[in-house]
Amino acid sequence: MGVMNGSCNYILTRMQSENLPYEAVFEEARQLGYLEADPNLDVGGIDAGHKLSLLAAIAFGTRVAFDAVELQGIGNVSIDDIRLAEDMGYRIKLLGVAQMTGRGLEQRMTPCLVPADSPLGQLQGGTNMVVLEGDSVGQIVLRGPGAGQGPTASAVMADVIDIARGIRLPSFGQPASTLAAAQPARAATPAPYYLRMTLLDKPGALAKIATCLGDAGVSIDQMRQYGHQGANAPVLIVTHKAAPDDVAHAMTRFAATGVLVGDPVAIRIEEV
Repeated sequence: MGVMNGSCNYILTRMQSENLPYEAVFEEARQLGYLEADPNLDVGGIDAGHKLSLLAAIAFGTRVAFDAVELQGIGNVSIDDIRLAEDMGYRIKLLGVAQMTGRGLEQRMTPCLVPADSPLGQLQGGTNMVVLEGDSVGQIVLRGPGAGQGPTASAVMADVIDIARGIRLPSFGQPASTLAAAQPARAATPAPYYLRMTLLDKPGALAKIATCLGDAGVSIDQMRQYGHQGANAPVLIVTHKAAPDDVAHAMTRFAATGVLVGDPVAIRIEEV
């Protein structure tokens, strides 16, 4: 798992440290040259998804399967999410995770909450970090620059120099023709979820949301309602560990309650 796009990490950490909205930091990153000519390759999670699929192929000896990566970018992460996550001791990162399960190979690149005091939570600016977990070696953490002209040019020239020297090791640690096809699997590992929504401030509104969660098999760990003015109340819920499909099922039922204002936000919490 890891943070694999320095541009996205720069945007998210600047939002957190300077209390700036996404649009302002996006423009700042563009002017610094941190974004691709098509910025959606970065902020849409596509560039990081490419990297995740390559790393998964190396880690598990499987063929590259970018089409099987579950992708979600950072465009919908608001300054409210940044503030509320920090209030609970978390930071938001665009996190890639690949793991081989009994059902097949899970690959996802999505915004997640991670503990603020974890190595990933403390990662600042345009820096990348990859965490490897092995059955005998335990956890290995690799960290380095991930955005900008210098790091990019250095990586490209390192490859050019290897070719000039005749160094041609297999890119995947073995001949590409020997890589096995992996059965793709959707992420099903249970995890806590951060849910943010705005409800009509009237009796029974929160109970209706809690009923939707309970009927889907999702239990509430924490709940906060922040001070507000007017008829709309911002509500934050943190669930106990729940299957992704159960959380998605509950959220599809929120609209039918008649108490939801706007679209709810759900972000997975990774206790790394």
